[in-house]
Amino acid sequence: MSINTPVRARAARPDSRTGARRVTTLAFAAQGVSVAAVYTTVPAVTEHLKLAPLLTTVTMVTVALMAGVGSFLGLAAIRRAGPVATMRAAVLTAVVALVLIGWAPDEATVIGAYILFGLAVGALDVGVNTRAAAIERAYGRSIFGSFYTAWSVGGVVSALLTAGAARLEWPVAAGLSMQAGIVLLLALCMRTHALPCTDAPPDTLAQPPLGRRVWIRLLPFGLVLLVVYVVESTVSAWSAVYLRQTLDATLTVAPLAYAAYQAGTVVGRATTDRLVQRFGVVAIVRAAALLVAGALAAMAAAPGWPFAVLAAGVVGLGASVLAPLCLASAARLRPAASEVVLARLNLFNYVGVVTGGAVGGLLGSTGQFRLAYAAPAALALLLLAAARHFTRPVSPTLARPARA
Repeated sequence: MSINTPVRARAARPDSRTGARRVTTLAFAAQGVSVAAVYTTVPAVTEHLKLAPLLTTVTMVTVALMAGVGSFLGLAAIRRAGPVATMRAAVLTAVVALVLIGWAPDEATVIGAYILFGLAVGALDVGVNTRAAAIERAYGRSIFGSFYTAWSVGGVVSALLTAGAARLEWPVAAGLSMQAGIVLLLALCMRTHALPCTDAPPDTLAQPPLGRRVWIRLLPFGLVLLVVYVVESTVSAWSAVYLRQTLDATLTVAPLAYAAYQAGTVVGRATTDRLVQRFGVVAIVRAAALLVAGALAAMAAAPGWPFAVLAAGVVGLGASVLAPLCLASAARLRPAASEVVLARLNLFNYVGVVTGGAVGGLLGSTGQFRLAYAAPAALALLLLAAARHFTRPVSPTLARPARA
């Protein structure tokens, strides 16, 4: 018995890791679908309810603020129920919010639905990234990119569904309900799989306080996330509106910039882990920063919507690697309290979303959308200095055992 037990434990380990990875991939995909569904339908919702441009901008900024609140709600939920239960509850809440946004009869209802969505996506952020960090520790190699690939695939599918629904002249309620159904199906497929040495019950995990040194080491990653999500928010929240208002695209064409952006992230994230193994994480981060800066400048100068769609795809290609590599490196600063680190780091995420959303919306409402894409191009160059702080994952055989 004593001889065979370790053999069975070793044999069970790949299965548990594979199952946990599959469930977390589904959660990332559900988040990608739901976020894309919200952002790509902003022009349709705005026109359907006749919302003022300034109100639309304020609403998108409020979504980001509520996501910050949701991040801390998610942290509390993880400590009480674990990351998988938190992910499942957040995804189901996002389903409700999508349906409410689509069927909202007035301004007050749609604003309330957007607020609910912000809370849900914030909690989901902490849940999926905490779980992804634990799984990467169990594998001992870079796999964060694969999770974000699922996020991007979900975004592409959702954006294309929005464009298709517009092409068929479906009401926005029908399109969002269809996308909510996809998210619901993904939620129903999520199951819990234990990870070796990482899945002790939340209330038994030691929660060491984060010292000043950890906070100082976290600042470069915070800068990266801030800039990445300024870019992400500007492209995601406003690219459809940019194509519609500045480049005279139709409602059918307007979501294609978001779809191209997410398609670029699919390619980038699908190759991230292999590129890191071959060239090192620092070189990949620096190359990505240069690519983002150039593509944003091209998007700002786009003479027509086809050029803008192509540029958005290249932005996605470069930006795609930065967030997963940033979150993975930050989580390794304090593996025993990765959910605390990631929840704090998410503050930079939402500051970036708020900044990008607010500045992009305000510039767009005054007819200066091109400037909204030119400004982040300069910010992207700041990431070159932060690249040296990124680190590779360590092998499980060399890593210190997780606390039980």
